Amino acid sequence: MGAADGDKEGFIGFLDRWNLEQGMTTPALHADMAGWLEGRWRAGSKELLLLAFRDSGKSTLIGLFCAWLLYLDANRRVMVLAADTHLAKKMVRTVKRIVERHPLCQGMKPAKPELWGAEEFAISRDKVGRDPSMVAKGITANVTGSHADIVVCDDVEVPNTCGTAEKRLELRQRLGEIAYVLSPGGTQLYIGTPHSFQSIYSRRACVEEGEEVPFLDGFDRLEKPIFTGDGDSAWPERFPPEAIERIRRRSSVNKFASQMLLKPVSLEDGRLDADRLIPYDWVLEPPMLARPSFRLGPYRLRSLRIWWDPALGLRDKKRRKAGDGSVAVLLGEDGEGRFFIHRALYLTVPSGSEEEAGAAQCRELATLVAETGVRMIHLEVNGVGAFLPETLRRTLREQGLSTVSVREERSVRAKVDRILGSIDGPLHANLLYAHDSVIAGPLGREMREWRPRGRSHDDGLDALAGAIAACARQRPDHTRRTGPIQAQTDFDL
Repeated sequence: MGAADGDKEGFIGFLDRWNLEQGMTTPALHADMAGWLEGRWRAGSKELLLLAFRDSGKSTLIGLFCAWLLYLDANRRVMVLAADTHLAKKMVRTVKRIVERHPLCQGMKPAKPELWGAEEFAISRDKVGRDPSMVAKGITANVTGSHADIVVCDDVEVPNTCGTAEKRLELRQRLGEIAYVLSPGGTQLYIGTPHSFQSIYSRRACVEEGEEVPFLDGFDRLEKPIFTGDGDSAWPERFPPEAIERIRRRSSVNKFASQMLLKPVSLEDGRLDADRLIPYDWVLEPPMLARPSFRLGPYRLRSLRIWWDPALGLRDKKRRKAGDGSVAVLLGEDGEGRFFIHRALYLTVPSGSEEEAGAAQCRELATLVAETGVRMIHLEVNGVGAFLPETLRRTLREQGLSTVSVREERSVRAKVDRILGSIDGPLHANLLYAHDSVIAGPLGREMREWRPRGRSHDDGLDALAGAIAACARQRPDHTRRTGPIQAQTDFDL
């Protein structure tokens, strides 16, 4: 609470006065959120997160909160960050209307029209400052040289800012700039709904995004999903049960979970449900004299193989984006229909000639072979130089792994058909296991983001599909039943 706050009206009273002027009453949902915001503000909290379901009126409420903060202290500076400038300007326009019409804000509008702009404005204040009272910025805007006492991040996470790993990384980097905008002792306030499994609002650390702790770790948070803890509507006057059910019917499962229940899942329903992967952390046990098979936990593996889908970089150096990734998948199967994704190695593709890039990757792959003891490598040779299989064999010999077989493979089916044809069945039959490191790594992210008609990365999925398809079809094991068999016949000898 600032020194200028004095004995002025509290936020709940400020909100009630506004709603009365508009001929409305304050919904219990808004009263709860307003009470939390005021309580956290007066307690001196500097990092706040408010998650509320779609169409809950949270942005309007935050606009009133910003106006209340300026009413308490006209010298405060507020910056609104949104996914784009247009959305941020909507918040600024909302606050301007409140300042113009709220009974407690009379006299705050400046006399000079040039101070009352669409993207920023300055209210009547004692101090002469370079920064406006409130300014709107898109998340990609240049904020160097700007300063604020309060930064409001209003729906910065939307599909356009979190749809791919690259966009999520850029979003996190942009939000990291807030530390250089805030004045000492300033406040950050995030409001929104999650739009991604790797959401910035997630309570878990998104290790696949390189996080060791949740992005907003330590923030005071309030979550208001569409349902209360008792299963009732959080705003029954506006969202009675039949209205909620209508929204549910018209939404995908993931979209309803994300936007109405505040669960960090992908906004679109994925074709491959990564949550159906069965996680494990077992150590791969090599064969021994008394047990001639690899083992994972309680399962004896019938086979263990690596499928390598290589990439050697681009010949056209003028192109900015890299081509396909180089991925090797270590897969085991037990002969009973279960598949175990033990490793997904995304190999480094160094710059230089194709020969140099290929040799470096072969050495990296040979290290994996030596660590695991695998004896079969399937090398996909579509689109790569004919030298690569022999380079791999030579590298294996040089490292004392000459007993490892290298089988050249050519894929003729379309990639989408390969992925769906090999992965979809065991995944939905709950027969696809994956090591924890695989689920948390790039392959798990690929599976969550993959769409048959999309353009997301799928090199790991393609390698996994090849490995599954390479496994021999399950055949009945006639060796396990021993002892005499009595046949029922009616022959009379």
